[in-house]
Amino acid sequence: MAGRWFILFLFLSLVGGSLARPFNPLPSKVSKGKRQPIQTFRPYNIAHRGSNGEIPEETSTAYLKAIEEGTDFIEGDILASKDGALICFHDVTLDDTTDVANHKEFANRRRTYEVQGENVTGWFTVDFTLHELKSLRVNQRFKFRDQQYNGKFSIITFEEFIAIALDAPRVVGIYPEIKNPVFINQHVKWSGGKKFEDVFVETLLKYGYKGEYLSKNWLKQPVLIQSFAPSSLVYISNFTDSPKIFLIDDVTIPTQDTKQTYEEITSDSYFKYISNYVVGIGPWKDTLAPPEHDFVTVPTDLVAKAHAHGLQVHPYTYRNENQFLHFNFHQDPYAEYDYWINRIGIDGLFTDFTGSLHNYQELTSPKEGTDVRDLLHKVAAMISSYGHGV
Repeated sequence: MAGRWFILFLFLSLVGGSLARPFNPLPSKVSKGKRQPIQTFRPYNIAHRGSNGEIPEETSTAYLKAIEEGTDFIEGDILASKDGALICFHDVTLDDTTDVANHKEFANRRRTYEVQGENVTGWFTVDFTLHELKSLRVNQRFKFRDQQYNGKFSIITFEEFIAIALDAPRVVGIYPEIKNPVFINQHVKWSGGKKFEDVFVETLLKYGYKGEYLSKNWLKQPVLIQSFAPSSLVYISNFTDSPKIFLIDDVTIPTQDTKQTYEEITSDSYFKYISNYVVGIGPWKDTLAPPEHDFVTVPTDLVAKAHAHGLQVHPYTYRNENQFLHFNFHQDPYAEYDYWINRIGIDGLFTDFTGSLHNYQELTSPKEGTDVRDLLHKVAAMISSYGHGV
């Protein structure tokens, strides 16, 4: 049933792309009855920008594919358009993942702005209205991934992202990021003195996202709010009790708003402070087990430190391709999952390949009633198809 559901939406999304209009209705009012709840007994499978290892990132079809493959959460980066609409898109510039360069009518929109202390030149989302952004088509970010879907899908809004989760055949959580809030608040203005963070939270509340982690309301509509900007997470705590995750970048990169160093924000004293506002951290995985000559070396104590302060740890990003797998894992993503889940002890994984993580977890920690024999056949078919443990 889930497979047919995905195929139907894939067809409709392709049709929507060919007709140059989006197909992402807001959540339907039809009761879906009792849906299978989100699992909470094993680390979360977080679909990083959707199943973007297969489908162009942050598109409706990438998210639908991830849901069909078994993700617990769909993850998205939330930015804003010139006219204040919240969109689901990763970069503040459109250059790398859209066909904006092919649109002669936008040739004069290239700008240079300061973004996190550096001058960046390109076509910026904040210089386009939502209508103009919808006229663009999304492409695969990495050239070594499947290019057949380039130009098929449009940018989606935050509300359309929410609709995909709410209309799923089972309970699927959302994991939206307050993306580049300093930059967005500099270039986009809302009426009544509202900030980006205000509009972000209002959208979540509009669609019923509320409640502390694992509360009745949360289990009905799970959400984890993430940001690299700690001040944004502290600010929105005044308006929502939904759980929040503090993202942590490379050891050389300070926080984008408070300019704190990696050492400062991973100290015991800071964890004690930030744990009043967040339920976990989302660090870049190479800061937890630093690589040397493409081999994972001795893990740091960051996971143990976070756990000691009651914080979950959701590292990013897990990718199946050989260029992303350290040599310790012998080109086998299942070996990487095993290392991080069973040795490092993390609580969730941001992955570009939801299906492989789901299959690994169903084999090693299956839900009650899972047909492991059928799953083994599926895994064998995947290995045969891709040529290695994808």
